[in-house]
Amino acid sequence: MYLSLSWRNIWRNKKRTLILAASVFFAVLLAIVMRSGQLGSYAYMIHSSAKLLTGYLQVQGKGYWENRSLDKGIHISPEDIERIRKIENVTNVTPRLEAFALISHLNHTKVGQIIGIVPESETRMTGLRDKLIEGEYLSSDSLALLIGKGLAEVFQANIGDSLVIYGQGAYGQMAVALMPIGGIVDLPFEILDNSLVFMVLPRAQEIFSMENRITSLPIMIDDIRHLDHVLEDVSVIADDHWAIMTWDEMMPDLKENIEVDNVSGMIMLAILYVVIAFGVLGTVMMMVSERTREFGILISVGMRKSRLIVVTFLESIFVSFLGAVAGMIASVPIIMYLIEHPIHISGEGAKIYENMGIEPIMNFSGDPTIFVSQALVVLAIALVTTVYPYLFIRRLDPVRALHG
Repeated sequence: MYLSLSWRNIWRNKKRTLILAASVFFAVLLAIVMRSGQLGSYAYMIHSSAKLLTGYLQVQGKGYWENRSLDKGIHISPEDIERIRKIENVTNVTPRLEAFALISHLNHTKVGQIIGIVPESETRMTGLRDKLIEGEYLSSDSLALLIGKGLAEVFQANIGDSLVIYGQGAYGQMAVALMPIGGIVDLPFEILDNSLVFMVLPRAQEIFSMENRITSLPIMIDDIRHLDHVLEDVSVIADDHWAIMTWDEMMPDLKENIEVDNVSGMIMLAILYVVIAFGVLGTVMMMVSERTREFGILISVGMRKSRLIVVTFLESIFVSFLGAVAGMIASVPIIMYLIEHPIHISGEGAKIYENMGIEPIMNFSGDPTIFVSQALVVLAIALVTTVYPYLFIRRLDPVRALHG
């Protein structure tokens, strides 16, 4: 009886119902868009950094991350690499050999980072080929180098010039090579652009006495939400000499920045919730005030206040629920559009993104939990405002209401 009576009541005055439903509708819509933008931007920052630098996960030798010693290099068989590649949600893996060495050209010498790569899988992970601005990309049997544009400018070197590499290989052996520059790439991080030198993995293994061994195996996945289960599957394949690190262990600064920004985002969201609460409460107060005479008549003809409170509460639930569901539904095409057409950031904000090596765009997340959670929060806020009608009816004097 209460349900049917409440449902009929909300459509008895469509204008009043639409006003309350609209306030909940726009509150849900705004909350979803705001939170989607926050979480989408965090996911994009993590993805961009993982793609360029470390991967979401990385297989290394135990103790390698602490001192970056080639002595901690590991052998991972092609069969194990293929098993990792076939794990569900893994999109790419690429072996690397990373070492530091002195790099010289004519009268210029500086410390640089040598990275031995598998050219095709490296391109699939980092898009390295797309960053080529001069010369040719590495082939699988190339004897040439690929260097950053900044490093080429420091050395005043061009395609065809040779660089001397002088360093220390595994177990104290000398690592010396003279190799020509085959291509120049424009890397996003200035510090990387001024120091990175790429060569094919077999050549790096030969120079640094690392036969069949690598220093790391970065792993990319399709969604950060699948990180834990991929980590478990890789752990099953791992042997006793492997260490498996996740992006947050390898990039603690990025994790800390995201956590700090997330706190700021939650504060902004809390402020939005307060504004929403007052907006909905104001609407409810207006609606209750308009119905003072109606409530007085109902109580005068014998309707108990407790029953009137229940009916009014159910009316608020129905209207708030309609507004919340409508807000969720309306937000879906908006978020989908923003995912396909992210917002481009300009000015000082763009410079901050570019300095981090990230394209200056604001991405949005389509995670279903965002839609549901924000709708539930706003719905809960709307239901809390029903305390006002409860108190109003409890204190209502039917005689004064009829003559008011």
